[in-house]
Amino acid sequence: MKIVVDGYGGDNAPYEIVKGAVQAVNQDKDLEVIITGNEEALKHIIAEFYSGARITIVDAPEVITCEEVPTIAIRRKKNSSLVKALTILKEKDVDGFVSAGSTGAVLAGGIFTLGRLNGVKRPALAPVLPTMKGGNVMLIDCGANIECKVEHLVQFAIMGICYMQAVYAIANPKVGLLSNGAENEKGSDLIRTTNSSLRAMDINFAGNVEARDIVSGDYDVIVADGFNGNIALKSAEGTANMVFAALKEEIGKSFKAKIGALLMKSSFKALKKRLDYTEYGGAAFLGVLKPLIKTHGSTKAKSIAASILQAKKMAESGITAKLDKQLKKYFGNE
Repeated sequence: MKIVVDGYGGDNAPYEIVKGAVQAVNQDKDLEVIITGNEEALKHIIAEFYSGARITIVDAPEVITCEEVPTIAIRRKKNSSLVKALTILKEKDVDGFVSAGSTGAVLAGGIFTLGRLNGVKRPALAPVLPTMKGGNVMLIDCGANIECKVEHLVQFAIMGICYMQAVYAIANPKVGLLSNGAENEKGSDLIRTTNSSLRAMDINFAGNVEARDIVSGDYDVIVADGFNGNIALKSAEGTANMVFAALKEEIGKSFKAKIGALLMKSSFKALKKRLDYTEYGGAAFLGVLKPLIKTHGSTKAKSIAASILQAKKMAESGITAKLDKQLKKYFGNE
């Protein structure tokens, strides 16, 4: 199975991207990775870590930055690492794509270069997060679609359900709708109308969910518009970082605390692993024609490797065909 990686996407490219690709192929003997970017620079870095044949390079001398207008950059920079990778994904026998580059450019490229599944009104960005009960929950959308209609949120729910069934083997995913209160009458007009639409469908819809309950473990899919979903995601990440930083600071204040921390070292390590987003890869961009993963711009090798393996897992699950089937079931060919 082949995954193509944007070698110059993200703050730590290309060094951490290459390291991540090497980690991925070392973890999975059935995996091949194509990296796009400056050929000479990539060859030099790869030589530090890897001498096998399962990582190849496609030269792409241009780079799309976060400062550029995504749609313009996609059209003008055909030889960029991002556009080359997406073109390879579309035209070649390649199974998935990973980038830590500009979110706007990745999403625009996914739509305009790769293309949408038939009937998809708005592809959605959907990370999978750890929960308090040790499971996983998908938050869909988390930033691709700032302004949404009811029909978009309903499609997000169906795509999220299909993903959790196909990739995580959850038979009947429980769905919640992000709102400012759990009561059905809470929320904006959009939320209240979407709530009514989802309750009328043959799905396991549990109603409205407050942000504090996203990672409770009581839900498998949380549906949101991209604006509120992104705020919820970033707030959760910021809170987790603050808690670990504050805990580290307090431990350093006394000898007794240091002794206690030493005794609890294994517990702290397990907790950090459980809450570490780098263990989960990136966010799937659902609704396009092949598996596409957008990972954090500041990501390092560990998360790149996880994202590559995540893209492979998506491809192996047959998620694209299953999404197409589910969308036709609920929405026909509209």
